[in-house]
Amino acid sequence: MIGVVLADDEDLIRGAMAALLDLESDIEVLAQASSGTEAVEAVSRERPDVAVLDLEMPELDGVEATAEIARDTATPVVLVTRHARPGVLKRALSAGVRGFVPKTTPASKLAAILRDVHNGGRYVDSEIAASALTEGDCPLGEREIELLRHTQHGASVSTIAQRVHLAPGTVRNYLSAAMSKLGAETRHEAARRAWEEGWI
Repeated sequence: MIGVVLADDEDLIRGAMAALLDLESDIEVLAQASSGTEAVEAVSRERPDVAVLDLEMPELDGVEATAEIARDTATPVVLVTRHARPGVLKRALSAGVRGFVPKTTPASKLAAILRDVHNGGRYVDSEIAASALTEGDCPLGEREIELLRHTQHGASVSTIAQRVHLAPGTVRNYLSAAMSKLGAETRHEAARRAWEEGWI
């Protein structure tokens, strides 16, 4: 049996996926989680053969949770996502993700992917892979990326300034430059766009 931990913050989707995977004769869903933090805890506790994580989850997203899981176990991770941006694929592969599939993937195909990943293989959706090969470079500088990452996690300008040892005005200047480059009206919108592209 291939033991699976399944994580998705949408109860209906997670429940449906679990029910469909449990129909497979060689796959057993050992635990379900509704956040990235819960997913990391479940993988640590259950030691599954494969973890299936949603990309967009509270607390830790699927890529961040994958990085945490990799520090503690050798459990391979398959990410499922509604928004399959090429930049996210690059970030996911860098974190050690072994499979990257859209949520439109049929359950039978997902089961086959899990078997393949369990046996040491990798799977990346062909449409996502093709887009990744033609994607342009990130227009943001390293400091802009760092500050947008803090913004995405809800930190205020003054908190960010303390964390990175910069003056609040300097932080605002970097964030303003990032907003301009991304065509965003607010720093939160800029952080969201950068996250969607997989740059933070």
